[in-house]
Amino acid sequence: MDHKFEWQEQRTTTPEGVYRTLRAAILDGTVPPGGQLREAHIAADLGISRSPLREALTKLEEEGLVVKFPYRGAFVVEVSAREVAEIDSVRLRVEPYAAELSAEALRGPERPQLLQTVEDLRRAMEKDDIPASIDAHLRFHRLFYDLSGHGVLQSLWNGWETKLRLHLSVDHRTYSDDPQQLVVEHERLAAVALEGDTDAFRQELAAHFPMGLGAEAGDPGEPASRHL
Repeated sequence: MDHKFEWQEQRTTTPEGVYRTLRAAILDGTVPPGGQLREAHIAADLGISRSPLREALTKLEEEGLVVKFPYRGAFVVEVSAREVAEIDSVRLRVEPYAAELSAEALRGPERPQLLQTVEDLRRAMEKDDIPASIDAHLRFHRLFYDLSGHGVLQSLWNGWETKLRLHLSVDHRTYSDDPQQLVVEHERLAAVALEGDTDAFRQELAAHFPMGLGAEAGDPGEPASRHL
């Protein structure tokens, strides 16, 4: 059954406004991975022409949220458990290095930003706001790559983030088991990052997503990660 699309803000017929509306529907899990984005249906719901809609779909495709198939249409990208597990296995090796490279900035002018992401995560979890918690969660990890000053590391995260966001948007079990534990784990990661202890960061990170690393070599239908 097709989802009814509604404006997330004041109605606008611009491609950017349509893009934000569709993106929100994808990332909150309303349109699930593999779900089709039917142009006629969306245009009728939003009261728009096909032109801004197609521009919005192209932007979503460029972002990695949508894939288009000739003669079939546009679909939300699917992310497998194995794919996320493989991402986690690489992150375990490179994210501690990103944290090491970013340590000086994090202990200096960027320290408030790191601590604020943890606080944002805490508040979102207390409100049971899944989209906001996913956003804070990914912003936390992205900081290490952004502040590393290492272009290859930054490119790696840019290639992963959309897939991780899509996975988390539908795998709400990630947040339902023990929400407070997720916050505690990020507090520990922040603490060891600020101490500049790369080995301790790696150990905390391994504990952060052990199920993901196990799924890499196991059943591809298993949950990809406990927390990512």
